[in-house]
Order: sequence, then C-alpha cells, then structure tokens
Amino acid sequence: MIKLKLVLDKVIIIIMQESLEGYGKYTLDEFEFESGRVLENAGVEYLLAGTPKYDDEGNIINAIVFCHGFHGNYSTINSFHETAKKRNIFDKKDYFFISITTLGFPESCSPSSTGLKHDFPEYSIKDRVNFKRKFLKEKLNIQNVFGVIGYGIGGFESYTWACEYPDEMEFIIVFTSSFKTNGYRYVLSKAYESIIESSDDFYDGGYSESLSRILVAINKMVYSNYFSKRIFQGMSNDEIDVLMDDFVDKGLFMDIYDFKFRNDAALKYDVEDKLNDIKAKALIITPSDDLYFSPIYDTLPLKNLIKDSKIIIIESKKHYMDEDDYFAAENDVRLFLKQFEK
Repeated sequence: MIKLKLVLDKVIIIIMQESLEGYGKYTLDEFEFESGRVLENAGVEYLLAGTPKYDDEGNIINAIVFCHGFHGNYSTINSFHETAKKRNIFDKKDYFFISITTLGFPESCSPSSTGLKHDFPEYSIKDRVNFKRKFLKEKLNIQNVFGVIGYGIGGFESYTWACEYPDEMEFIIVFTSSFKTNGYRYVLSKAYESIIESSDDFYDGGYSESLSRILVAINKMVYSNYFSKRIFQGMSNDEIDVLMDDFVDKGLFMDIYDFKFRNDAALKYDVEDKLNDIKAKALIITPSDDLYFSPIYDTLPLKNLIKDSKIIIIESKKHYMDEDDYFAAENDVRLFLKQFEK
C-alpha cells in the first residue's frame, strides 16, 4: 500500500510538471484592496517557465517570481530569459519562473480592461504584491517562493514583498530601482498627475482629443528618462527627435486611465522605514548613470538599510543600455545564487 502511494505521488508530480509550463489566464473570484474595496472576477495573465521542484509534501520549492517594470507585462521575462541563457545563468532546469502581469495593467485587470476607468479602486504597491500572492496561492498552491526578481517599478514590488512578508522568500534580486518615490521622481509624478487632472475629460470617463494630446506630452516626459545623461549627450537633436517620436507613437497604445492609477501608486510608495524587516538576502544591481534611479540616492544607502545585501554598480561601454548590461556582473550573480544550493 505504501509503495502504491509513492508511485501515485510520483505520477501526480509528473502530471503537475507537464501542465504548469506556458502562458495562461486565470480569474480570481474576488480581490480585496487595502482600502477595503473588493473587485470581483479579477483577471490575471501569467507565464510559467522552467522546471518545478517539490518537497515531500508536494510544495513547489524553487519558484522565482519576476516583476516587470512600468511599461512591461508578463512577457517581459522572455528577454530576461534569453540574456540569462546566453550568460548561462538561471537555467530553466533548476528554477521555476512565474511572470505575472501585475494589477493595474490591461492584460490582467486594470481601469481600462474592467471598464471602470476613473472608478477603478485606488491601489498601492502592496496591493500589487497581494494580487500576485493571491494568484500564487489559488492557482499554484504556493505560499512561499524561492525568490523575487524585480526591474524598475517591479523592484518596488520586490522590496515591498520582502518588507511586508519577510518569511516568504529566501532572496530578492532588484535591477535599477528604489525604495521610495522622492526627490526628482516625486516631482515628475506630481507633474504627470497635474497634467492629467488639468483635463475635465478625464473624469467624464471617455476618450477625447484632449486626452490624446495629454498622453503625447506625458510620453515625451517619460522619454526624458529613457536613456542616461551620457547617452543623451552623445545623440544629435535629429536622433533624439526620431527616437522620441517612435517612443511616443508606441506610448499612445497605453491607456491614460491605467497610467494615472500606476502613477498614483508610485507617488505613495515608500518602504524606507520597513527595510530593516527584510530577512531575505538581497542582490541589487544598477547602472552608474541612470537618470531616473540614482545609485547615490537609491542604491548605495541600502548597504546600511538592508541587513544582508550586496550592491553592484555597472557601467555600459556601449551607446545604450540593454539586458546584457545587467548581467555584466554575471560572476557575482552566480556566487549569489550558489549560496542557496542544497
């Protein structure tokens, strides 16, 4: 009887492994925000990749959650995977990756995709974390993850997750991010807020030529932080115009209601006073000359704010930053991961 049970357990695990890979859509019956508002039938878009490993009780023990940036979604992990594969880091045989389009983005549930627009529940970065935690528990029966990786505003989620739920992961890896919205970023976000609120059309719940013009202006402001100061200075004005126009054209596919709520969440983000609660080991990687996230103010202070953290400052030798740059410290990443081998 015991042998039969062991065989059945192995069969179940094999079936689970075969059914977990790939793209999917899931619906949470309801999701409760910090404010107390409840959203019913909350859609979640996700991608699963890699090989899940299980403990004796059938729990997945090697799950790594990937948190995308301001303009990303679940698919952003694909370029991350390709670069990691070239560098021979994060082999899919060893890890089980979960990439979730976060709360507030149209591929999951957002002001635009629900049709609620400005009546969508106001959400925080912690709400975005809880949205992912609820999906993990309901869909995959995962309470604790192996690690959390975040880029940009996805890093906001990584820090928040580690602060609010310190026993739920062993490590975090954060690329080009910060632990609060202040200074230059705060000024920009307040400017975005004022520009949007200057139009009465926003609260009419529709779309108008006025809102389209506002979205163009906002995207030009966002573009001002797209490259480092060094890279901008190396461009001619004609080059800047061409790249800016292309960026703005792509940005017009972004919904202004979705943007407003994302910006509101970023405006209130601040976990500085909670960083001491982090138990996870932290690897923090950032470029030396990023305009939006400054190594001096957003990264180096973490040496004293997170107990077990390693900070790596990188500098691109090319005319632009890409995924390869973030793995320039590949040996450091390997050493960081090696300490978790069992």
